[in-house]
Amino acid sequence: MPELIVTKDIDAPGLDTLEGYRKHDGYQALEKALQEYQPDELVELMKKSGLRGRGGAGFPTGLKWSFLAKNDKPRYLCCNADESEPGTFKDRMLMEKNPHQLIEGVIITSYACRVTTAFIYVRGELALAGRQIARAIDEAYAAGYIGKNILGSDYSLDVIMHRGAGAYICGEESALMESLEGRRGYPRLKPPFPAAVGVYGGPTVINNCETLSTIPAIIRNGADWYATIGTEKSKGTRVFCLSGHVKKPGNYELPLGTPMRTLIYDEQYGGGILDDKEIKAIIPGGSSTPMLGPDKLDTLLDFEAIAAAGSMAGSGGVVVMHHDTCIVDAVLRMTEFYRDESCGKCTPCREGTYWLTEILHRLEHGHGSSKDIDLLLDICDNISGKSFCPLGDAATSPIVSSIKLFRDEYEAHVREGRCPF
Repeated sequence: MPELIVTKDIDAPGLDTLEGYRKHDGYQALEKALQEYQPDELVELMKKSGLRGRGGAGFPTGLKWSFLAKNDKPRYLCCNADESEPGTFKDRMLMEKNPHQLIEGVIITSYACRVTTAFIYVRGELALAGRQIARAIDEAYAAGYIGKNILGSDYSLDVIMHRGAGAYICGEESALMESLEGRRGYPRLKPPFPAAVGVYGGPTVINNCETLSTIPAIIRNGADWYATIGTEKSKGTRVFCLSGHVKKPGNYELPLGTPMRTLIYDEQYGGGILDDKEIKAIIPGGSSTPMLGPDKLDTLLDFEAIAAAGSMAGSGGVVVMHHDTCIVDAVLRMTEFYRDESCGKCTPCREGTYWLTEILHRLEHGHGSSKDIDLLLDICDNISGKSFCPLGDAATSPIVSSIKLFRDEYEAHVREGRCPF
């Protein structure tokens, strides 16, 4: 059984309480960080560990911390826990079952980045996760882990939980900051980047929930220990959210570099395909990443290997579809999501996602023409790379990749005047 890091004691009774968390080495990493390291030393430690962001982009965490502008403005940390990517549900589990691990990661990161106010931005629909985080923050304040002169040191920090209102766009870091400041969740123009001008105009570091939850273990065990797990460029473990047509959907923590086949078919993980049918398509990193065909089953689950296969590691949401799946219907469902979640700020995304949905609906219900398939690609070309933020690009990924892999299925919808499935 591979070594677990963020889900190590996830099902231990009472882990969600301060007392229960302390029984499993809770807040030891914070004590070690405050006693043994200066902030800049922690930044270097994180660079050495090789930890990369688990939110989607996979950017090196320590390097991101080092980019914070050096000026006299207050610094901020934002934990992006606005987990809204279809097929992704790991952060929800971490917040519900082990909220103190996240909070310890937030405090250590804040200390390393000389932050005095940290925000945990929780997706609006995650009611239980929000309550767990709020209670854990109160417990940490009462125990002296947050507040003035933490554990007798000269370091002070305030941690504030902010509930989102159910907008996917607020998972984009600049829209998240707009929402935190009380405005509508519209993405900001970059540059300036958050590291220079972020929340309330101050230098801001933004990390994902799973990224921050990994940090206490790295502090306890050392950067060298963490760097031995995974591959040369993709270090550590990752929680993969396995869903779709598998026998045992769920969250599974595996070392980066594990073959996708192991996650899907191994008995201790996915356990194989429902009714033992054949795989038709796999989405490896949430619905915003391009689909892969069954010939990519032996792709290694790491940032570089998935990119080489033609997709992205994204948020770690692995969605499996078997042979009875109508690809056109599945893509229509995903595109409806992006149409509904477009903030409407820019024309390519606002208008493009609407028309993509209309054309896909036409094809799925037997009213499409062969020209519609190329029209879909043409609209995608007018959205991708031309939208204000990555939501537009995300909306085109399922369409472009599915036409590339399953164009014959789109053509069958036109030829038969109905959905063949």
